[in-house]
Amino acid sequence: MEQLNRKSVEEFKRSAKTPVIAVIENVRSAYNVGSLFRTADAFLLEAIFITGYTARPPHKEIRKTALGAEDTVDWKYFSNAKEAIAHLKESGYKVYAVEQVKDSISLEKACFDEHEKIAVIFGNEVSGVDQETIFLSDGCIEIPQLGMKHSLNIATAAGVVLWEIVRTRMYKEK
Repeated sequence: MEQLNRKSVEEFKRSAKTPVIAVIENVRSAYNVGSLFRTADAFLLEAIFITGYTARPPHKEIRKTALGAEDTVDWKYFSNAKEAIAHLKESGYKVYAVEQVKDSISLEKACFDEHEKIAVIFGNEVSGVDQETIFLSDGCIEIPQLGMKHSLNIATAAGVVLWEIVRTRMYKEK
């Protein structure tokens, strides 16, 4: 671990976080939740907000894919996305749903100030982000896709979107 320059749980907790919160809405698979915890840990996200019927720690399937990240990443549960969004907006976050809708912003064209507090909502594996949640969001981000399916597993989509947001902050042109 030392040679890989990995942080301990205590070092992770003390580290400055990226001002990004991942919100998961009604995600059926606890394995997807665990995967999101690992992604949030990898990118030092501020937190994960879990909403609706999404599984939350402690949970066997989350632990299996999170590999301990559920112990490092801060998380909070809300009974629905509306409550989470209200909390985020009161705290100064811009809220974006990841969804394919009219007038969505293609991920590569999305521009965020490096200090802007951002929350990104990922929805149900089949039905996506609820329409009411989209209406409450400040906008929608869409991942460009070239194949036939035009959908990604939530864990994959979260990895792509969150990396792009973190990458643009890390490598901001001077």
